[in-house]
Amino acid sequence: MAKQPHLLVEEGDLNDIALIPGDPGRVDRIAKQCDSSEVVAENREYKVVNATFEGRELTICSTGIGCPSAAIAVEELAAVGVETFIRVGTTGALQRGIEIGDMIVATGAAKNEGTSKRYEDVEYPAVPDYDVLTSLVDSAEANDEDVHVGPIASDDAFYAETDEYVADWEAAGMLSVEMEAAAVFSITRRKGLRAGAICTVDGNLVEGTQKGETEGEELPEKAKNNVERAIRIALTATTEL
Repeated sequence: MAKQPHLLVEEGDLNDIALIPGDPGRVDRIAKQCDSSEVVAENREYKVVNATFEGRELTICSTGIGCPSAAIAVEELAAVGVETFIRVGTTGALQRGIEIGDMIVATGAAKNEGTSKRYEDVEYPAVPDYDVLTSLVDSAEANDEDVHVGPIASDDAFYAETDEYVADWEAAGMLSVEMEAAAVFSITRRKGLRAGAICTVDGNLVEGTQKGETEGEELPEKAKNNVERAIRIALTATTEL
């Protein structure tokens, strides 16, 4: 098999489970919490690292921003043998009382994006694998962490999230909005693979805060700290999968 054109990996290069953050910089943050790590490939928005955590061999691969980029990563990872995917990301809260730095485990993702609709009709649900979902929740409890568990929305247009969109998502009971989970869940389900997602809240759209507004950086300090804790939860979950 030739190398995959974007990730630049081939069969046998990677492990069967992958943590997939959006940000390439977060690949390094995940690797630092592992017992060992080795860079496999870097190209465009994709950085691929093999690592070991508490005896579990795993792969870490960034997906970039948005469902199109995430879909490429999932397709190419699946093509070389990855079977389980855990998104470790950030998300904007859509319910009052969900605070910056809180963590959300998704039970499903609304398809407010175009990529999954190229694979299937919008009526088909974008849902995580049950075992991955429960492993993330169990891992959070094992780490004495509270998480919000429920449905989220995946959206393509960060700067087109109008007040009307936010009000509709809030009324529908969506916990938060991010940009990748719907495609990840849909593609893995269609391939008979497993996926889940844990995301750290970086702002609350209902309460009028967005990432970058308060600290002069992309993530406020509390969210940065809880990204580290979310990483720990995801890594612990891999030992049970």
